[in-house]
Amino acid sequence: QVQLVESGGGLVQPGESLRLSCETSRFTLDYYGIGWFRQAPGKEREGISCISSSAGSTYYVDSVKGRFTISRDNAKMTVYLQMTDLKPEDTAVYYCAADPTDTIVQAMCASTDYDYWGQGTQVTVSS
Repeated sequence: QVQLVESGGGLVQPGESLRLSCETSRFTLDYYGIGWFRQAPGKEREGISCISSSAGSTYYVDSVKGRFTISRDNAKMTVYLQMTDLKPEDTAVYYCAADPTDTIVQAMCASTDYDYWGQGTQVTVSS
């Protein structure tokens, strides 16, 4: 069974940084596309950054482009989301999801129809 565990969330002030981790167990990451999604209170879950299995392709939604960086270390079975210059509107629960079809990264981020999700980690940006 695929298991994903997010970590690294917290409370930060505007302009600060956080690095989220999505760690897997019991399966190899090598063949999965991985996406980071977030859901703010009262809003739908949205894909914000996705990465292909080989890390050859990445995608960012416009609202995080230039501030967030997705990366992966398949040997450590971990995908990271480095978030800089955080803004109050980044406040949300952040989730990672695994896509066994390793589809085009933009398409991956446009969908939330995945079987494998982590439990989420809260990111709060507030002064």
